[in-house]
Amino acid sequence: MTTTTQRQLQHLYWRAGFGPTPGQVAAGLKPKQALSQLLRDSQQYQPLDGPAMRYAEPLPTPSAEMMAATGKPQAAMVTTPDRTARPASMAPGKMTAEQRKKQNQDIRSAFYAMNTGWLTRMATSPAQLREKLTFFWHGHFACRVRRPDAALQLNNTIRRLALGKFPDLLLAVSQEPAMLQFLNNQQNRKQHPNENFAREVMELFTLGRGHYSETDVKEAARAFTGWGYNAQGQFAFRERQHDDGAKTLLGRTGNFTGEQALAVILEQPACAEFITTKLYRFFVNDTPDPAHVQPLAQAFFKSGYDISDLLERMFSADWFYEAANVGTRIKSPVELLAGIKRTLGLQLANERPLIVFQKALGQTLFEPPNVAGWPGGRSWIDSSSLLYRLQLPSVLLRSAEFNVALKQDENDVAPNLSHADRTFAQPVKTTVQLAPLQELLAGTPAARQPQQLSEFLLQTPIRPENLALVRGDLRDMTTALLSLPEYQLM
Repeated sequence: MTTTTQRQLQHLYWRAGFGPTPGQVAAGLKPKQALSQLLRDSQQYQPLDGPAMRYAEPLPTPSAEMMAATGKPQAAMVTTPDRTARPASMAPGKMTAEQRKKQNQDIRSAFYAMNTGWLTRMATSPAQLREKLTFFWHGHFACRVRRPDAALQLNNTIRRLALGKFPDLLLAVSQEPAMLQFLNNQQNRKQHPNENFAREVMELFTLGRGHYSETDVKEAARAFTGWGYNAQGQFAFRERQHDDGAKTLLGRTGNFTGEQALAVILEQPACAEFITTKLYRFFVNDTPDPAHVQPLAQAFFKSGYDISDLLERMFSADWFYEAANVGTRIKSPVELLAGIKRTLGLQLANERPLIVFQKALGQTLFEPPNVAGWPGGRSWIDSSSLLYRLQLPSVLLRSAEFNVALKQDENDVAPNLSHADRTFAQPVKTTVQLAPLQELLAGTPAARQPQQLSEFLLQTPIRPENLALVRGDLRDMTTALLSLPEYQLM
């Protein structure tokens, strides 16, 4: 396999997944063959497991008036047996300070377990494209709620529909209790419309600014009146709270329901262009090329918003492998961590530091900063985060100490932690699998091994002065290469 072919193959694995394993590169598939395999391996949907507990604190409970208007649930909430929750008779306001503290600890532990479980899935799952798409939609449909089971159900809904038709994904996400609660649609009622959900659906999920008016927001909000969830955490249409009058939305007039409002939005070619552009930024280049985006968007629209078809066209295009698009995207913190885990078969004796790394680098799964998600691009790198990134390989391969005082997070379960509680300063015990890398270098003369290893680990050619620093045994060479600024690019 030529260096050019290997670089193209690795480019595909990094963009359509979380990087190649040494075995995948050694197999020597051509990019077209690898893409077919990625699509095949990602056909199967497997839900992410959650902690075996149900939290007694519910999503904000509907009022008695809302409960009286609730219709039959349409989407059941996935929950698991309760092991640690307080008795149902104990109302949130009657909890003691100690019980509240214990519940907050349980909630945090549940989110941490979901987080590290997903990071391991990213690193190990054969369904790389499905996991990468789930990660993309996780930022696109950004949502942050206190209930771990609600957050997990939303994540699994996204994972299940990530590669299907966008209209199915949009409707399912829009009816998730977590999203309805996060965007205040539980308060959206006839004669008292709440516009938050309708605005974000158009601005962030489908059309983008400039493709709708304030009147469209108000009319869409009327269409979504009555959408909510019941006390069991199930989607429910509250018919008595729905405004069934005539609405004019994006030039169309009718007695639109929420489902029909989404259909009207999806009729706009601007929606296909908006989604295609965002996928292009994520998978190809931070700067979209209209000559590439426009044909993709048109095909996406004509296909009924077929996500798999769009991605296959994107990854099959000659321009996808052009030098301008290879090794030019900064890895997000999650992509960086998942990539190292995947490449080295990395395992931590205690996975808690993975949360610390994410928080220090600015991206924590299940904790987007706001409804717009993570900005990405150059925002990932500042003076402190770059220092942590360059230290990370020595921490993970050489047991160096990781020392950080995390920032306060006003959205955290316990936002006012002391400086001591936010400080992490200790070595991290890990195991790595270097044998697959050794096999990849088998037959390569010792003098050429640093160059060969750099061609696998880096997506940009190594500079001679940096190559001169790559010496020692395989662990030393790997640590040195992962510590270069070039490793931050994919």
